[in-house]
Amino acid sequence: MAVQSDKIFVNLPVKDLDKSIAFFTAIGFAFNPQFTDENATCMIISEHIYSMLLVEKYFQTFTKKEIADATKTTEVLVGLSFNSREEVDALVDKALAAGGTSYSEPMDHGFMYTRTFQDLDGHQWELFWMDPNAVNQ
Repeated sequence: MAVQSDKIFVNLPVKDLDKSIAFFTAIGFAFNPQFTDENATCMIISEHIYSMLLVEKYFQTFTKKEIADATKTTEVLVGLSFNSREEVDALVDKALAAGGTSYSEPMDHGFMYTRTFQDLDGHQWELFWMDPNAVNQ
């Protein structure tokens, strides 16, 4: 049997938790107040996908490694799929309006459309739509 997990939690270090919460709230994400304090918050991406935004000092307690500065090096690419190109555009446009930065030009491969932005801490978010008919062939 293949390994299966019920949920995914992507842990990301942030410099300023309040600014990160404001940024992702402006984009449209919600947070679980049960798992939010001065050190961390649980951002709800979907029913089974979450991102724990952890203040860098607190994040450091989970690893002996140096924390990557996402503005200078890539530590993770967060890819999220959406139901349409319009959903991708709408979310990226909100991210840019809220202070995020564009990372690359949109990529349109016909069957797949991708746009990428960086959040306030430089984490790279790749949003994409893929034609379900292309996947099933």
